[in-house]
Amino acid sequence: MTWVAPPPPPFGGSLVAGERTLLEGFLDWQRAVLAAKCTGLTGAELAEVVAPPSTLSLLGLVRHLTDVELEWFHARFHGREVSYFYKRPDARDAAFDEVDPEQAERDYERLLAQWRSSREAVAGNALDDAFIDTQRGPMSLRAVYLHLIQEYARHNGHADVLRERIDGETG
Repeated sequence: MTWVAPPPPPFGGSLVAGERTLLEGFLDWQRAVLAAKCTGLTGAELAEVVAPPSTLSLLGLVRHLTDVELEWFHARFHGREVSYFYKRPDARDAAFDEVDPEQAERDYERLLAQWRSSREAVAGNALDDAFIDTQRGPMSLRAVYLHLIQEYARHNGHADVLRERIDGETG
């Protein structure tokens, strides 16, 4: 049986809640948008490069954002040593260049697991808790949420185009 990407996990929440709930909700919304762009596609379709010479694919975005979540919520914010799934110092774009349609289900499930792990990693932290980012200087958890929201939003724009090129699906 061929694996097909499932519908996105449920998301939602109040638009009049406190700041933390709003930030978490908007990030979850962006996460769900990416999952929705994958819904109904096979591993082969998710891995398809449809806009050469770019190596972007929906599966590549799934893989890239898995490592982005790991990097920002674990490695940068908490300063933990992490083992990335796809990021390698010797291959700048391994998340995109080394996609395997046969591993699409595994890669998709890793992203969902990373979402849970990211939520758990910062559940006890305040938005004003900060760390020193080697590129940007002092950064708060609030700024991390905003960065991830914009990261997903930017890549979801890519996902819109990729999905339309794969099967004509828009919206």
